[in-house]
Amino acid sequence: MSRLLVVQNHAGGGPGRFGQWLVAEGLALDVVHAYSGEPLPRRLEHAGVVVLGGGHLPDDDARAPWLAPTRALVAEALERDAPVFGICLGGQLLAQVAGGTVRAGHGEPEFGSTPLGLRPEACGDPLFGGLPERVTAVEHHVDAVTALPPGAVWLMESERCPYQAFRVGERAWGVQFHPEADAHRVGSWDPDRLRARGLDPAELARRALRDEPAAAAVWHEVARRFASVAGA
Repeated sequence: MSRLLVVQNHAGGGPGRFGQWLVAEGLALDVVHAYSGEPLPRRLEHAGVVVLGGGHLPDDDARAPWLAPTRALVAEALERDAPVFGICLGGQLLAQVAGGTVRAGHGEPEFGSTPLGLRPEACGDPLFGGLPERVTAVEHHVDAVTALPPGAVWLMESERCPYQAFRVGERAWGVQFHPEADAHRVGSWDPDRLRARGLDPAELARRALRDEPAAAAVWHEVARRFASVAGA
């Protein structure tokens, strides 16, 4: 059984349904709660790496000292051509490690179920090839990738944030959105913080529930494909 290292960057940001789908495909997950001080391995001893989201920039080592060893593990995975899947902060971290750039508070924030567009470059991609041209995913970010790494393949975009999904090399993917988050996660967000941004919590929850069935089917398929790449 292939084992994946999963780096969790905050208490409420577990692997969710994406992790459940990977396990259902035959992978084992070793989740490290890095935010709580649980140590990361010094060397990559797993078949691949999944880095989850969190409220930091990928090089915010002063507030999140575990990010430095996380970057080292992702760099090792890239060097070894081991599978990587980075979500939100994890995708930004992959971009930065591979030579791209990330900026704090860049562009317009995205919250809740958000329309995404598949780019022509996704044709033939092992994870994104053949997906619907239009799909939704849950977003929760203010920071963003502003330049892809050299040679990266640009896979998905949104109206407010162009770099929604990309591939580095042959087996490393980063996404700005949250395929692991379902509509229940949106409904659990702090309503006061949402209202402070001019958002309607009830409308965000309603839209997420509306979009859930179609979105879940797509991200389940992506998880299934990533499990295949990771050797399940």
